[in-house]
Amino acid sequence: MSGLEIRELEAFLVLADELHFGRAGERLYVSQSRVSQLLRSLEGRIGAPLVERTSRRARLTPFGEEFLAELRPAYGALRAAVDRARTAARGSGGVLRIGFQGVIDDSLATAIAGFEQRCPDHAVELTEIPLADPFGPLRRREVDAAVVLLPVEEPDLVLGATFSHQPQVLAVSPRHPFADKDSVTAEELAEHPLIGIRGAAPAYWRRAQAPDTTPDGHHIRRGSTASTLQEGMGLAAAGRGGMLVCRSTARHQGTRNSVVFVPVTGLPESALGVIWHAEHGTPQARAFAEQLA
Repeated sequence: MSGLEIRELEAFLVLADELHFGRAGERLYVSQSRVSQLLRSLEGRIGAPLVERTSRRARLTPFGEEFLAELRPAYGALRAAVDRARTAARGSGGVLRIGFQGVIDDSLATAIAGFEQRCPDHAVELTEIPLADPFGPLRRREVDAAVVLLPVEEPDLVLGATFSHQPQVLAVSPRHPFADKDSVTAEELAEHPLIGIRGAAPAYWRRAQAPDTTPDGHHIRRGSTASTLQEGMGLAAAGRGGMLVCRSTARHQGTRNSVVFVPVTGLPESALGVIWHAEHGTPQARAFAEQLA
């Protein structure tokens, strides 16, 4: 155990989930080569190979399968012990850590106030979640619940209340050809580049926020990519493409003179949902979801 690094164990656990070095690196916010380095170090400490590497994928060796079966519950117990110690250090009360994407609209603000009245011994801490990684903060236990843009199709996450169903609008530069229009159709999106989302977000989620085809199947060109809302607004202002956002975000950003918001017809409404992790969700996270519902 001398010198054993928790990061090596985390790299192995994530790789065992993904069976792909690139995706494991995205979830850990490190390069693919760093994942390989951490795995080699762990294998060196143990003295046996844990993963068989191929040109495109990875798979666990029989020894790796046995090690995973013992490590996963032990690692979960370790994280649970840290969480219990953190709660005990805060006294009889606690903190509900809520991550959110976009802006805090009236419905979310009302739910937060209602939760604090319902659970007066718990304070709420708010953390903005980047567009690039909607689910990572929950999996890393940086937050207890998260308010994210839909859809959510992750098997390890629980989707509670959904809310804030709103029309989508297109953020563009005042110099953009759409800037003077009262509205545009979803089919017209094929005429100009659309700003995409980069990072660890699943492909289905990225396509929902920045579709690559119109409803009739016409290709939408990809412009620059952003990892945060503010980065996307900056790219739109610089003329790198249009960015789809919900109406609440447009209202919140409406004071910017560098961006124009144009309603889009023919697209599904944007919506938010509150989620928590299936294995380590807290009663407070569920109470907050009930408050939103």
